[in-house]
Amino acid sequence: MTPDDTSAPAPEYRRGPVLLRRDQIPATTSDQRLLARPSTATWLHDDPWRVMRIQSEFVEGFGALAEVGPAVSVFGSARVQPDDPYYAMAQDVARELVEAGYAVITGGGPGIMEAANKGATEADGLSVGLGIELPFEQGMNPWVDLGVNFRYFFARKTMFVKYSEGFVVLPGGFGTFDELFEALTLVQTHKVTGFPIVLLGADYWTGLLTWLRETVHPQGMIAAADIDLLQIASSAQEAVEIVVRRGAELRAEEQAAVRAAARDQRAAAAAGDGRSRPARTADGRDDDARAEALTDGGW
Repeated sequence: MTPDDTSAPAPEYRRGPVLLRRDQIPATTSDQRLLARPSTATWLHDDPWRVMRIQSEFVEGFGALAEVGPAVSVFGSARVQPDDPYYAMAQDVARELVEAGYAVITGGGPGIMEAANKGATEADGLSVGLGIELPFEQGMNPWVDLGVNFRYFFARKTMFVKYSEGFVVLPGGFGTFDELFEALTLVQTHKVTGFPIVLLGADYWTGLLTWLRETVHPQGMIAAADIDLLQIASSAQEAVEIVVRRGAELRAEEQAAVRAAARDQRAAAAAGDGRSRPARTADGRDDDARAEALTDGGW
């Protein structure tokens, strides 16, 4: 019972348009059921239908976010309270991102996510939340203007990477680390076009960078250049300056690489037939147009 002797609200679980409470809340998540080892052959009948549901998540996510425009994802702990300095820092960085022309994308939950969504909304920017359905999850925070709920983590992660031009990572736990290192792996392996990854909160993140430099790199587990994929900022303004500057540098590098590859192809073709033809794509675009297209997030 609450202090005024009224019943406390029951926890909620949302599954698409369906709202579940009390004993209707499932004991397992969609990801658990998908990845569970089958004990019978029922998966032959269940999993094909799950594929359709997974496909629908991608279709709905792509459709909802297609017109978001330039955006930056802000990650951090759901456990941070409004009186925590990191909460204020998240609000500030979102406000600065909006002023720099970006929409702000978060995981849609409480804590750092709520703070970033609040900062974006108060700055009259677009505040996006990509939620995940979990038992007893609080749901979207009230500062999200455009929200999409996902059953599956991998579909949600795809949306973060596809629609973000950079990541700003504030202090957090395992979920934040997961998002951070997945982004690092994608950039390191060139599975996506490079984008800036900024760790905001020097006191919190310095130990991680020290460990990477003094332990991981000397043992040959990563290259020195891999560490440079991470940059630390001590203030919201510094974080946004890094995003803007590094984003411009990466776009210029990608365009230069595409143009250089096109020149090499022309030279090879000219050496083969004695003639030099302008390199064009199938739709008739020249090298500059192709370079511009290929730097659009790598998708």
